[in-house]
Amino acid sequence: MKRLFSLRFGLVLTALATLGTTGCIAPRAVTSTGKVTPRGEFRAGANQSFNIPSETIGKTGSVVKEAATQLASQDKVEYSDLVDKVQVAALAYVLDPVQPATDLYVRYGAFDRLDVGYKYAFGSHVFDAMYQFMGPTGTPERPEGPAGALYGSIGLQYATQRAKLPSIPYLDDIDGLLRFRATRHDLIVPLVFSHSFGPEEEVGAVSFGAVYTHSFLRYGFDPRNIYVKGSTTELLPTLPEQKRSFSSYGTFANVKIGYRYAYIIPAFALYYQNYGTYQLLNNQTAKLKGFTFIPSVGVQFRIPTSRK
Repeated sequence: MKRLFSLRFGLVLTALATLGTTGCIAPRAVTSTGKVTPRGEFRAGANQSFNIPSETIGKTGSVVKEAATQLASQDKVEYSDLVDKVQVAALAYVLDPVQPATDLYVRYGAFDRLDVGYKYAFGSHVFDAMYQFMGPTGTPERPEGPAGALYGSIGLQYATQRAKLPSIPYLDDIDGLLRFRATRHDLIVPLVFSHSFGPEEEVGAVSFGAVYTHSFLRYGFDPRNIYVKGSTTELLPTLPEQKRSFSSYGTFANVKIGYRYAYIIPAFALYYQNYGTYQLLNNQTAKLKGFTFIPSVGVQFRIPTSRK
């Protein structure tokens, strides 16, 4: 058993190492099924997703990119509408970036209907638990239900991250101009239903459900070379730390395909969020809302342990 466990764990590490690191974002792709990890077993895996938010794409177009480069090249920047646009672009990117995201995770079956897990998304740390309220709790080796059984579970995830703009040329310009800082925390509640392929998901499952997310953001701007309009001596006051929160509502579907110990999981999630109203420099405000599309693909390994 120890040799078999070491071999499977080595395969997990090798697969995870092949997935490159990408940006820092709390993962919202849902690749779980309605069946939680059986008691005493481990699951480990990795996901590669792409975050495509409509609002961020709309606020970071070519005009904003050119404005950021132009403003960053000036020793003294006079406040204008362009400054507002680059602020909105920075906020939009932190609220919902356009970027790929990789996450690695491990889960453990703590009880018959409850598992716990940790997920690392290269800057974002996620802790969660899932409770299975419907369906059998066996394993492929010791099934407790028929092939094709239905499962249901609900979870709670907590994610924390230091939000920052990625190292992309025009975003670096914005960061240098505004001295933008932000942190965020996310609470995520997925409701998952699944239909097993074979007994106890021996060859996989098809899953679907809904997700509710509530995000808490703190941010501020501390520019050092932006001046009041019409003045070359009066600096624009900094924006002290602001606190905002917003909700997201989503739906998802995924397919888990494999056999007993290794699976591939393609998935798709769709979210809608009204991010709310945000304070900008010079007493200006901005309202943001939109849809987010998240296609993903992942690998998952089941690591059973001996049970009496």
